[in-house]
Amino acid sequence: MRVSGVTIPKDKRVVVSLTYIYGIGPTSAVKILEQVNIDQNIRVKDLTQEQEDTIRAVIEKGHTTEGDLRRKIGATIKRLKDIKSYRGIRHIKKLPVRGQRTKRNSRTVRGNKRGSGASGKKPGAQKT
Repeated sequence: MRVSGVTIPKDKRVVVSLTYIYGIGPTSAVKILEQVNIDQNIRVKDLTQEQEDTIRAVIEKGHTTEGDLRRKIGATIKRLKDIKSYRGIRHIKKLPVRGQRTKRNSRTVRGNKRGSGASGKKPGAQKT
């Protein structure tokens, strides 16, 4: 089954396989299935063509997914950078944007930039 240009896995439950689409998380997947009256525990391979079409229609009509969502987020970040807002400057410097500390634990944004670690080492043995 393809939805929004993504092939979702057949052997998983529908509620789990919908989360493979960028922009649809667990909560959105449950709401979509409630909207079309489909059981969450059914497997994708057991869906009828009609059920697949209704899921596809609901997602395309009511949710921003995949490329459109990526473009929207990218445009928002670009706008923040252009107006030089605080959040935009944090994005430019590749630092955490949402108030996290940076003295330690900002590895996710900055990458694993651990230095040589020479400052805490014991000096080598003295020559005699």
